[in-house]
Amino acid sequence: MNQFSSRSDINLSWVRFLPQSWQPYALLSRIDRPIGSWLLFLPGIWGILLPHHISAMMRIKLIILFAIGSVVMRSAGCVVNDIWDRDFDRQVARTQQRPIANGTISVKQALLFLFVLLMIGLVILLQLNPLSWILGASSLILVALYPGAKRVTWWPQLVLGFTFGFGAPLGYAAATGYLSWTQAALYTATIFWQIGFDTIYGYQDIEDDQRVGVKSTARWAGEAGKQFVAINYALCVFFLIVTSILNQNSWLAMLALLLPIAHFAWQIQRFDLHNPKVCLTLFKSNRDVGLLIALALFIGNLI
Repeated sequence: MNQFSSRSDINLSWVRFLPQSWQPYALLSRIDRPIGSWLLFLPGIWGILLPHHISAMMRIKLIILFAIGSVVMRSAGCVVNDIWDRDFDRQVARTQQRPIANGTISVKQALLFLFVLLMIGLVILLQLNPLSWILGASSLILVALYPGAKRVTWWPQLVLGFTFGFGAPLGYAAATGYLSWTQAALYTATIFWQIGFDTIYGYQDIEDDQRVGVKSTARWAGEAGKQFVAINYALCVFFLIVTSILNQNSWLAMLALLLPIAHFAWQIQRFDLHNPKVCLTLFKSNRDVGLLIALALFIGNLI
């Protein structure tokens, strides 16, 4: 596990210091690349920060639980994805050295690892309220469906948006014990945000995806990718504004949304469909967008 092609998304980094037998599982769960956990975690923070009149201690407790849960469930999602995609992954330069694709971990071993992750996730879920149990369990359907979506639709990023954005309604329900139209507007914003940034991500593999028959919004949009991403980011901003209005946030909270808007504009200006390194950089920068949106929602609860 020491030699990888320059195009591989495997990077041993600190993982090489783990016991040899642990390393394939660390790479399978992508804990060496935390951006995926961040992008799963941030909508949860938004949902937790959105409602008024929730105690600071409750928010802190939920944020800690969601942080742990995001790492665990993102890892579970990666296992499911890599089991589904093992044949495709062997044909794509960026993914052919993933542990299931290269045979380091068998499907049986991966399923056992998945079971352990889901049990940890269940323990975390049981710390929340009953409505959260229902929502958390139902999210597993989305986790299971996403890897298959790229085989039957040009819009797997839409399924990913519903999946990765699910933290927004879950966080809101965990904080309040109910759902609302305000939360629905926030969830809609997360979906458009995630369609946008995952389309950028998809341009890294567009040639390989076309060769092996994997569908994506990047392939669907083609050379109009910059406009497509801009539309999704604009819709995200629109629904964030709707969320703030429904939530009766202060004008200062609305003003704070100018920060993520500026970041979106910077991304669109930098976006180069034919430069995989730029695409990866912009994709990763969405952690900062998510934190800026969280800041705006935090301000909404201060004033």
